[in-house]
Amino acid sequence: MDRIKIVGGQQLNGTIPISGAKNAALPLMIASLLTDDRLSLKNVPNLADVNLLARILRNHGVDLAVDGKRSGPAPYLGETFHLTARDIVDTTAPYEMVSRMRASFWVLGPLIARMRKARVSLPGGCAIGTRPVDMHLSGLRALGAEIDIDEGYVIAKAPNGLVGNRITFPKVSVGATHNVLLAAALAKGETLIENAAREPEIGDVAECLVKMGAQIDGIGTSTLRIQGRDRLEGAVHSVVPDRIETGTFAFAVAATGGEVLLEGARAEHLQAALDALKRTGASVEAVPEGIRVSRQGGEITPVTVETQPFPGFPTDLQAQMMALVTRANGTSVISETIFENRFMHVQELARLGADIQLHGDTATITGVKALRGAPVMATDLRASVSLVIAGLMAEGETLINRVYHLDRGFERLEEKLSRCGAIITRVSEG
Repeated sequence: MDRIKIVGGQQLNGTIPISGAKNAALPLMIASLLTDDRLSLKNVPNLADVNLLARILRNHGVDLAVDGKRSGPAPYLGETFHLTARDIVDTTAPYEMVSRMRASFWVLGPLIARMRKARVSLPGGCAIGTRPVDMHLSGLRALGAEIDIDEGYVIAKAPNGLVGNRITFPKVSVGATHNVLLAAALAKGETLIENAAREPEIGDVAECLVKMGAQIDGIGTSTLRIQGRDRLEGAVHSVVPDRIETGTFAFAVAATGGEVLLEGARAEHLQAALDALKRTGASVEAVPEGIRVSRQGGEITPVTVETQPFPGFPTDLQAQMMALVTRANGTSVISETIFENRFMHVQELARLGADIQLHGDTATITGVKALRGAPVMATDLRASVSLVIAGLMAEGETLINRVYHLDRGFERLEEKLSRCGAIITRVSEG
């Protein structure tokens, strides 16, 4: 099993190209189920989750061809996926696949919409909370799907097709918004989704659906109005840059000091996080090439942060912010309002010397003068990368175990950091 070894204390200086967003690439790949034409997706990141979803889609009958990395002046542009679901040969998404990645549950809406039936495993538990699918199912029922649960599977059918309706989510849900949006694109008539999630990745999927022939109003707002179509066409679309990767590297630069250009990043996609980062004392500047982040000396200022749905501070950057303020000059407070159990990185940060107290959904972090390297264990995707940031700050050597979590969501992490001066290597065993 691979591990990552970090020798801390090095500043980061240089340029880091930002990959395509995993959280957009996955639903965009699933959108290929909505048409029998080819959907070409550019800037797809090479990640474990993307590769797993490719297997799931092939199981449904999607033909997938991949163009590799480019050579020449822009070698870090992502892969291009050509997906063609001419014939969907299987409408079952089995437990052994869905249980490994929750986003694969989003095939449910497109399968019902196009094939009028689906059998998709419930995703089961999650390391960072239960994340129930009730709103997915109630939204699809509102579109006319008949849904039963049998032996851990969602059995759904819509013999006469889906029909547009007004759907008001009781709370913001990225997953439910994706699932219903994808299904509504092939429903008869108009669907109105109220209290929809506003994350940029949802807007990216909506923009792709428009290219495929859907009519969607309100993109980027909490109210989406979709005029369903009898069929969608193929399209060519480029995956939006990953705002979570952007924020992660921005926090890493603030933690180590130095100056890095985050190439291709879009400041408007994570303004709340960048505002919080500025409050810690880092310099953040949006430039035509992306975002420039620096911290040239000076102490890290403590902050108070509360995670919120977009456009608030992202829950997916909570662990990274916590790692940064472990070295702040004072006490920071971080509240997690989105997911329960998303403080599993706390005990591992404590192994490096962090002073963190938990009280329900709130963490109080008292900055220490130094972190010291130690063996630590990754527990989930975002917790894993918080340990990387802490390791970059720490004195001595940090060894991170179970880094397969990192491979789910960060493309060439060690390479990108080492190009900017970090001493970070992957150690393969066995």
